[in-house]
Amino acid sequence: MSVKRAARGFGIILALILAWGIYTGAQIIGTARENDRRPADAAIVLGAAIYRDRPSPVFEQRIIHGITLYKSGKARALIMTGGFGEGEKHAESHVARAYAIRAGVPAGVIFTEDRSKTTSENLKYAQPILAQLGAKTVTIVTDPLHSHRALMMAKALEMDARSSPTPTSRYQSTKAKADFLAREIYFTTVFQLFGK
Repeated sequence: MSVKRAARGFGIILALILAWGIYTGAQIIGTARENDRRPADAAIVLGAAIYRDRPSPVFEQRIIHGITLYKSGKARALIMTGGFGEGEKHAESHVARAYAIRAGVPAGVIFTEDRSKTTSENLKYAQPILAQLGAKTVTIVTDPLHSHRALMMAKALEMDARSSPTPTSRYQSTKAKADFLAREIYFTTVFQLFGK
């Protein structure tokens, strides 16, 4: 193979990768701007980091949005997700539940799973709770740029899911958003290729 032909082939591959990245990025941004306001049987609040017995700023915004959905009648129950981080004495979901109770949400409508480590596990381990509740429809609560991948994963689990991202994401700077978007393009591609 000549150097010219090899360079041309390499150029085509790079162009395809770039086109895929732009296409996937556009989908992620499109979903980030969606906010399905239909009432759901439950809202699944996706886990994030905690600091001992307090949610991280990112997680706190997700919890607050879940609380808002419940109090506005958009979710009949809240499912807090997230297991035990490295060295943590509390599970993310337990911290989220305590936060919601302090905010006035009745304990009886808050459910937790405390085994998950990833987004896909957040959703997988929430499924038995949905079945227990007889919940048919679910709203996924996470950061805007994370919503597309989370929604894809929920639908792969055959959930009747819609997205309501946090309106107050901690990712505000251009750099933070660009880094988050690049990360999501990568992980979305991995999920589409390998299902995880």
